[in-house]
Amino acid sequence: MLSRLFAPKVQVSAHCDLPCGVYDPAQARIEAESVKAIQEKYQANEDPHFRARATTIKEERAELAKHHISVLWSDYFKPPHFEKYPELHQLVNDTLKALSAAKGSTDPATGQKALDYIAQIDKIFWETKKA
Repeated sequence: MLSRLFAPKVQVSAHCDLPCGVYDPAQARIEAESVKAIQEKYQANEDPHFRARATTIKEERAELAKHHISVLWSDYFKPPHFEKYPELHQLVNDTLKALSAAKGSTDPATGQKALDYIAQIDKIFWETKKA
């Protein structure tokens, strides 16, 4: 009797944590754009207090970008995607490494490199959404 009372009334299922459509590499791109912009501002400002704040924010944004890429890799991309795009594993790894490099650097070139990798993931992502 109690089991029927507390049994779910509706059952749902999904192949991912949430219904499709919640994933987008744009989140990582926005954070990486912030990293690069902060690196540029850091280079243009000699104030040590500004630079300390900029470094902290840059590192936070780089971590967020890494998080968004990791979520795409672990939650969105599925075996058929990796079969169609065999370079995807290496691309994600390269992107995460580039974001780590940007996190530890004040050189905007490292931020741009991360953005270039994210653009490649973005291209693949949108191709998978068309399928």
